[in-house]
Formats: sequence, C-alpha cells, structure tokens
Amino acid sequence: MAKKAGDTGIPTPPWRTPPKPAPTKQPLSQGLIVDTALRVLEAEGLDAVTMRRVAQELDTGPASLYAHVSNKEELQQLMLDRVAGEIEVPEPDPEHWQEQIKQFALNSQRVWVQYADIAKVSLANIPTGPNQLRIAERMLAVLRAGGVSEQAATWALDRLALMIDADAIEAGIYRKKTAEGVDLEAYFGQITEYFKSLPPEQFPHITSMVDSLTSGDGDQRFEFGLDVFIRGLETYVEK
Repeated sequence: MAKKAGDTGIPTPPWRTPPKPAPTKQPLSQGLIVDTALRVLEAEGLDAVTMRRVAQELDTGPASLYAHVSNKEELQQLMLDRVAGEIEVPEPDPEHWQEQIKQFALNSQRVWVQYADIAKVSLANIPTGPNQLRIAERMLAVLRAGGVSEQAATWALDRLALMIDADAIEAGIYRKKTAEGVDLEAYFGQITEYFKSLPPEQFPHITSMVDSLTSGDGDQRFEFGLDVFIRGLETYVEK
C-alpha cells in the first residue's frame, strides 16, 4: 500500500499536534452551485453573482460550472426558484380568499427582501421553475375559489407579482443606502421640510398635505396598496 505524502510511518510525539487529514472537497453539483450563488447574493447583491465569482468561492474554474449550469441567466433562474420555495402559499379557502391574497403577498415580499435584490430576477420573468409554478397554480386556485373571473384572476396574478417585486426592490435600495451610512430619517426629514417650503399658491395640495404625504413606513404603504388592489379585485367576482 502506497504511503500518503508526509507519511513516514513514525508516530507523532505526544507533545506535538498530530497532522489532520486534508479536507475532502465536496463534489460539484447544481445544488451546491446555487447554494454558493445565494450566499454571494445575500452578502454582496445580484451584480456580484457571476460564474467566475461563484467558481472562486468553490475553489474551481468557471469552466467546471458549465457542466451543471449553462450560463449566468440560468443560474439566476435556479436561484430565483430556490428562493421562491420559501414562500408559503395557503390552501384555497373561498370564505377568506382576500385575506389569503394579502398574506401571500406579505410572505412573498418578506422573502424577496431577505434575499437582497433577487426580485430583480423576478421582473420580466415568466415562472417556469417548479416552485414558481406551484405558487402560480395555488394562487390561481385561491382567486378562482373566491369567485374571481378567469381573465381577472390571471391578470391579477401578474399585477400582484409586479407590485411585490417593485416594493422588494425599493426596500433593497433603502437597505443598501442605510448600509452605506445614509441617515434615511434625516433624509426624509429634509424632504418634509422642502415640501413645506414650496410656494402654496403653486402647490396648494402638496403644501397642505405634507404630513399625509410623508407619513407611514414602507410596510404600511405596501399593506395599503394590497388593500386597494384587493378591493378593486372584488369587483371582478362572478355573481
């Protein structure tokens, strides 16, 4: 039997630290590549997720990744579907379909924000991954169980996804500004004072409604938007 490099057959003295075996490298797989890409995403954002960077994190060359992922676009789609798997989707309940739509949107927005700017991948994306298809199927079932017409249900699903994506992207921008040292409270305070300083004869509504215009945080405004959306959707319920 051949000896390993450095193996002399002589025992290590008890006062010395015995050599540790070299760590076994985890076999490269699509799942491992996606896991690594998501770690880069959470730490540095979507722009940092490149095939070269992921390969560096895995201590390999970019060419070795292409046996499992064809390109960066496919990697992003795999990442998106993995993240979508964390979104909870309710079983259809005809008596509470409005509440279910709202809770689904809140769940989705929370998950999207958690994974930095993954929502950028979701924009202009037709769901084809297994987790995204599961979500689409279940939410269409919720809408139809509530009596929403077929055409309205399909378009509502599309518009709701855009609302969630946009809100998550905006939240990510503000979070990045905060990480860069921007005092958002001071910034919004300046905006409030600027609105108040506008000439009221030119901007009577803005100057008289400053407190309302600048009130509420992102979560409150998102929930308000959902309420408006759902109330409008109720008009498409088939009698």
